[in-house]
Amino acid sequence: MTEMSIEDYLAHGGKLTSPGNVPARYRGELMRLMASFVDSELAASAGFAESINDAPGIKSRIAAARIVLEKADHAERVLRVMADFGANTDRYEGVHPWAARVERDADIGATRHGGDMRLSVFHYPLEGWVDAVVMNVVQGLAARVQLAELAQVSYQPLAEVFRAIAPTEARHAELGIEGLAHIVQSEGGRAAAEASLAYWRPRVAAGFGAAQSARYERLARLGLRHRTNEALLAEWTAALDAVLADLTL
Repeated sequence: MTEMSIEDYLAHGGKLTSPGNVPARYRGELMRLMASFVDSELAASAGFAESINDAPGIKSRIAAARIVLEKADHAERVLRVMADFGANTDRYEGVHPWAARVERDADIGATRHGGDMRLSVFHYPLEGWVDAVVMNVVQGLAARVQLAELAQVSYQPLAEVFRAIAPTEARHAELGIEGLAHIVQSEGGRAAAEASLAYWRPRVAAGFGAAQSARYERLARLGLRHRTNEALLAEWTAALDAVLADLTL
C-alpha cells in the first residue's frame, strides 16, 4: 500500500494493528496524542499526591491515594504502546517536575507550557482539599468524555488500552462527586466549592480545544478523531451541569 492508500483506508474507518504499517505522518500524530495523555496522567497523579494529606478522613485519604496510583498506572499502560513505536521512554524513568505548577492566577489558555505535553489544566495548582475535589470532578467528567473519543482511535492496540482504562477513570469522577456531596453539606463548604468551580471550569473547558479546528480535520482523516471539539465540549458541559444541579451548586 502507498501512504495515500493507507490514509484513504483510515479516512473510511479502517484500523491499524501494528507499528510496521503506520505512515510517518500518522505515527507523528499518534505519538503526540499518546504523549499528551501520558504526561497529563503523570502530572495529575503528582498534583493530587500533594492533596492526600489534606484529606479529612481515612476514606477520603484512601480514595485520593487510589487515584494517584491508578493515574500513574494508566500512564504506564499507554507508555508501553509508545515503546512499541521505538519512542525514547527513558525520560520517564528519570526525575521530572510533574508536580510543577504555574502561579494560581496565571492564564495560559490551552497552550502547552514547560518541558512536557500535559494538558494546560494540569499546570495550575490545587489549593486545599475542597479545591482538589472540585478539580477532580470537573476534570474527571471531562476525562470521561475524552476517553470515549480516544477509545475509537484507529490504532487498535491503543484503542483497547483506552477502553480498559475508561471505567477506572470514570470511578475517579464518581469518587470526586461523592466527596463533593459531603463538602457542600459542611459549614462553609458550599461557598468554597462554588469558588473552586468558578476557577476550574474555564480551565478544563480550554482542554477541549478551539472550535472549528483545522487540526481536528487532519486527525479525523487519520481516524484519530471522530467528534468535533464543539461536540465534546457540549457533552461535558451537559454532564457537569447535571452533576451540579444534583448538588444544588
